[in-house]
Amino acid sequence: MKNITVAGTGYVGLVTGVCLAEVGHFVTCVDNNQDKIDLLNKGISPIFEPGLDELMVKNKKEGKLLFTTDYKKTYAQSDVIFIGVGTPENADGSANLNYVYTVAQQIAESVERDCLVVIKSTVPIGTNDKIEAFMKEHLINNVQIEVASNPEFLAQGTAVRDTLYASRIVIGVESENAKQILTSIYEPFKQPIVAMNRRSAEMVKYASNDFLALKISFVNDIANLCERVGANIEDVTNGMSFDERIGNRFLNPGIGYGGSCFPKDTKALHWLAEEEGYILRTVKAAIDVNEKQKYKLVKKARQDFPTFRGLKIAVLGLTFKPGTDDLREAPSIPNIRLLLNEGAEVHAFDPVGVENFKKLFPTQVHYEDSIETALKDADLCLIFTEWPEIKEMDVNLFRNMMNTPFIYDGRNCFDLSEMKNKGINYHSIGRPSVIEYVDSTVKA
Repeated sequence: MKNITVAGTGYVGLVTGVCLAEVGHFVTCVDNNQDKIDLLNKGISPIFEPGLDELMVKNKKEGKLLFTTDYKKTYAQSDVIFIGVGTPENADGSANLNYVYTVAQQIAESVERDCLVVIKSTVPIGTNDKIEAFMKEHLINNVQIEVASNPEFLAQGTAVRDTLYASRIVIGVESENAKQILTSIYEPFKQPIVAMNRRSAEMVKYASNDFLALKISFVNDIANLCERVGANIEDVTNGMSFDERIGNRFLNPGIGYGGSCFPKDTKALHWLAEEEGYILRTVKAAIDVNEKQKYKLVKKARQDFPTFRGLKIAVLGLTFKPGTDDLREAPSIPNIRLLLNEGAEVHAFDPVGVENFKKLFPTQVHYEDSIETALKDADLCLIFTEWPEIKEMDVNLFRNMMNTPFIYDGRNCFDLSEMKNKGINYHSIGRPSVIEYVDSTVKA
């Protein structure tokens, strides 16, 4: 049994460590944040991810999962070290590798036995080669060290399931030894293992995410055209989905993609291509479409409300998607900032994202603990996230609670015929608008 360490207890690192322990490995997770480690040792996850807390507590109790800040001692005893730290976006769109290099140097200065270092962090093509050379330059002890690529394909909200029941495990290796080690580690997952060289593995991650981002931007582009020509995007995508070459996933129109992966990875690959003297025109188009799509709801609302000054606006959903408290690149952020700057009074509801949103807007937004209170006496409502609580709500609340039931839905949560029957002004993405006469002095 290998002594496995995971560097970083953020989203990727923590999920990886917990799931490796769940299939039988003994795992130590390392982080330099003592407060976070204290929290984890109490059985409390610092991130919201369905199913993670239960598995963490279970495997910690069984002695298969440890958390520590003592990286020197931990790395010294490790046979395999997974690096799962963040690679945030730089101002120019490139990937910031500072955290990866910091951990790489700590490992090189601490290891006391031959070691395989596995990079799960999303890094530009060629980074594994550079990290291996960097670590060998900084080695203190006379040991052998090798780097392998093992990109993650996790979706927030389903990360535990995505790891335990992955469609495939991609490993990028330059030796048979590294291949055998990673194969033995992942054998208990009983999933297809796809082996290739390191640069190809790095590219698989970017190519996969960028393809999905392209698909989202494409369907949003078609949805916008559907509104102009009188087509219904739901009928269009349903017709497309029967073609097995296209399928039915990632064909939901909306106000663009967000989160920690798609925005960052599209920009990073576009930047890398430019550095190599090549323009990824399709990826650049996906980025451009997505940036404009964020403001689709406000643009629609301006047709009914020339100014937002003095209006009470209900916002339903703050996170970039349901099932997570992650706000990275969430469309709600720039839109709410715009509304506030124009003098609107914003009342927001989100099942789990409020505490994180308060870090950005501590006092400017009125945070409500229910949909009803968010809608009360509102002049219009914007929907940014398709939480089940929102999709399954009683749509009569729009008529009963609001001053004027003008709804701008960025996630197509409701049926058009139902909204028409209820007499609600309803505007969604790529579908015909429901326009009803509203007497603002009477609530139904």
